[in-house]
Amino acid sequence: MAKFAVIKTGGKQYLVKEEDKIIVDRIEAKEKEKIDLDTLMIFSDDEKEFEMGNPLLGKKVIAEIVSQDKGEKIKILRFKAKVRYRKRKGFRPYLTTLKIIKI
Repeated sequence: MAKFAVIKTGGKQYLVKEEDKIIVDRIEAKEKEKIDLDTLMIFSDDEKEFEMGNPLLGKKVIAEIVSQDKGEKIKILRFKAKVRYRKRKGFRPYLTTLKIIKI
C-alpha cells in the first residue's frame, strides 16, 4: 500500500510518494536541509484512505533538499515577418531537487 500526496510549491502542484525525487522551482534553503511542504490531498492506492483539504490540508509533507542547480537553457525567439525584426534571448532557470522523506 503506497501513500500519495498532492503538494504545492512555487505556484505548481506535484503528485508525490515517499522516496520520490522531484525538481521544482528554486526554494531558498541550503542543501541537506529538511523543509515542510503544503499538502492539498493525501490518498492511498488501495482507496481506503483519502483526505482532502479546503484548500490546504493541515498536515505537511517533509522533504530534504538534495541539490540547487540551474536548468537547461530556454531560448526565446521573437520576429516580425517582412520587416527584418528578430530578437533572440535565453535564460537558465534556478531549480531545486527535492527528495520526499515522509508523508
